[in-house]
Order: sequence, then structure tokens, then C-alpha cells
Amino acid sequence: MLPSKQGRFSKYLRPITIVADLLVINTVASLVFPNFSGKIVFLIFATITWLFVAWASEFYDVYRHTGIYKILEKIFKQFVSIFVLVIAYNGFFPRFAEKEDFILFGIMILSSITFLKLSIYFSLIYFREKHGGNFRNVILIGDSSEIRSLEQLFQEKTKFGYRCLKVFDSLDNVDEIEAFITEKNIDEIYLSYSYIDKKNVNQLLTFSDNNLVLLKYVPTRKELLNINSKADYYDVIPIIPRRKIPLDKTYNKFLKRIFDIVFSIVVIVCIMSWLVPLLAILIKLESKGPVLFKQKRTGLNDTEFTCYKFRSMRINEDSHLKQATRSDDRITKIGKFIRRTSLDEFPQFINVFLGNMSIVGPRPHMIKHTELYSKKVNRFMLRHLVKPGITGMAQTHGYRGEIESDRDLINRFKYDLFYLENWSIALDLKIIYLTIYNVFKGDEKAY
Repeated sequence: MLPSKQGRFSKYLRPITIVADLLVINTVASLVFPNFSGKIVFLIFATITWLFVAWASEFYDVYRHTGIYKILEKIFKQFVSIFVLVIAYNGFFPRFAEKEDFILFGIMILSSITFLKLSIYFSLIYFREKHGGNFRNVILIGDSSEIRSLEQLFQEKTKFGYRCLKVFDSLDNVDEIEAFITEKNIDEIYLSYSYIDKKNVNQLLTFSDNNLVLLKYVPTRKELLNINSKADYYDVIPIIPRRKIPLDKTYNKFLKRIFDIVFSIVVIVCIMSWLVPLLAILIKLESKGPVLFKQKRTGLNDTEFTCYKFRSMRINEDSHLKQATRSDDRITKIGKFIRRTSLDEFPQFINVFLGNMSIVGPRPHMIKHTELYSKKVNRFMLRHLVKPGITGMAQTHGYRGEIESDRDLINRFKYDLFYLENWSIALDLKIIYLTIYNVFKGDEKAY
């Protein structure tokens, strides 16, 4: 298992910020327009409009390297867009509000959101500079002037939250670089773009993928002109992410989490409320042991979590090591039924609600299997850059259940990687539909 990096970065900050902004907008609207008869409709409009504009403008994509002026620019663009759309709304509802109310609404929204954003921004800077917390360990590789400028930037501007531990002038000894990354628990690698064609660069790229270490390119100004990819800027230094992952975007992550919470609550309340006691009785009547089977599995960023399932086997010593196989004599009669109909997976909606899993994502493996598969398939660990799911793209394309060959494993990973790099809500909905369809149609690998 890879060294845990979860404790250093807050996964709750951005979702909390989004919720706080929506609370501010709805509270201000309720105070400024207290007597408006269509208040509920307007509040829904304001919420949806805010989220849509935020998604379009990447309002919540604020990172540790984002400067104060960029944040103020984002606030200004968001405010102007919302204000224009609210005025347009008033065109459809002439009695909606007086001119003075509009001005007051705009001033309160602008001042409240700006105060909230800047408070978080300066609090994080204070936390990093005074307490040395929430830093990312990085290394730089290259001898360009941009690499040297980036090294100086990290040293002088600790508010960015990067700690440069070493600069390697070349890729001549990749083994030494890999050993240093492992020893110092490096989070990110910044590689000179001119090294992209070096013969030994693939060794470093594979190592970074297998160890979930982010790798970013540092191009020169001249090289940047020939790169067909959007650059981030650390101050004035262009940085090109090696891999674009949709779920790295704050809005996408928030949208998927909201979908997971709502979906899991509906299933827990409407289905599991009566399914759990019914299956509990049937499972207990056939064999001794607990109703729920609990197992440690690999989750987001290679962390471990406890995965829940209805117990479908008799108690045995191999349950944490051996996969279920066709005609497996460990499986009970009720176990065969709940496995064939996928009812054994329903307790994982609790995992989804708790945040360990998602409705859709790569299926989680047993810890031992993750270690085994990562040695067989190059870049296998990339699938852990997103939360594991109850169902996944591989499962809807014939790769469910037992892994019978290395080809099965490789093809599963290809689907997982496609999902990782092409995620959308529409893709999630399609996978959910195909999963339900396959349950009713019947799947020969559901055993």
C-alpha cells in the first residue's frame, strides 16, 4: 500500500464553500425580497443560476497557486453574470422588485461572497506560513530558467503551500529520482517539458502513475506556443498538467457527490428499509454467521475502507483472499440468489452515503488483490484516483465478477481508465441504466 497523503489536504473545504455561498445567496434574497409572492421560484432560479454560472466560469476552481487578483477576477465575473441574469428574470416578472432592492441585493451578495472567499484565502495562507501545515512535497527536474524560477517561487512564496525538497538537473539516473520520491513521500513532480522525448522518461511516467504521484510539465515560453493544452500559471510560470481528470474539477466533484448522497438516501429509505430485515432472516435461517460481510478494500488514493455486503457464503478462512468462482461450494442457496440479482451489493449504498464509495466507479478490490494486480498491469493504480463504485463501466461491458485471466484484468483496467478520463453525469446515468438492464436480462458472470 502506498503512503497515505490524505491528511494533508482538505477534501471538505470546497464543498463547504459551495454550500456556504448558496446559503448566503438564499439568505440575502429572503431578507431583501421578503414580500415577493414568487419567492420560492426565485430562490430555485438563483440557486440553479449560481451553480450553472459557477460551472461555466470555473468559479470554484481555486487552487493553492491561484493568486489574489485571479480570485477577485473570478468574483467579479461571477457577480456580473448573476446580476445580469437576475435583471433578466425581473423582465419576466415586472413586479418582482424595486430598483433599490436590486442594488441592495447586488451589494450584499458581492460583499458577502468576497468576504467569505478572502477569509478562506488568507486563513489558509496564515495556516501554512505560521503553522507549516497543508504543504505538498515536490521535486523539480530540469535545468531550464523556468525550472529555476519555479524553485525560487516555491522558496519565496510559502503561501502557495509547496515545499521543494530537491532539484534534479537531469534524467540520467531515474532510479535515484524514484528512490528519493519514495523516501520523501513526494506528492508532485515538475518536469521540464524539453525532457518529454528523453529515452528514459517513460520509466518516470510509469513510476508516477503506479505510485499516484502527480506529474506536471514546465515548458519554456517558446515550447508553450506549440502545446495544444491549456496552461495553469504559478505566478507567471506556465504549468501543463500531464493528465486531465474531470473529477479533479471542484464543480464536477460536488455534483457527483450530491448525486451519490441523494441516490443512496432514496435507496436506503425506500428499498433497504424493508429489504434488510427480510434478507437478514433468510441469511440467518440458512447458515450461522453475521448478516453483513465486512471486508477491507482499496479506495480513493489507495486508502483502505470497510466495504459492506450481504453475506452470501458460509463462514470460511479464504473469504479475504479468494474470489468467488463458478460452482463455488462456499456460496449458500440464498447467497446464489442475491449474487445473481446483485442484492448482495445493496449495503454498499451505506458506503456511498458515508463517502467511501460512489454509485458509479471502478469496482474496489481486496487489499491483497490490489497489490497483486498492480504488479501485473502497468499504471493500474490510476484507477484509484476516483472513488470506487457499486457498479462500473467494466461491469456493464461483460467484465463482472471473477477475473479468469490477465486479459480480463487488462480489459477491466482499460474501461476504468476511460471512465477516469471521460467522466460525466451522462456517463454515470448510462452505466446505471445498463446495470439495471443487465440485472433483469441476466448476466452469466453473476455468480
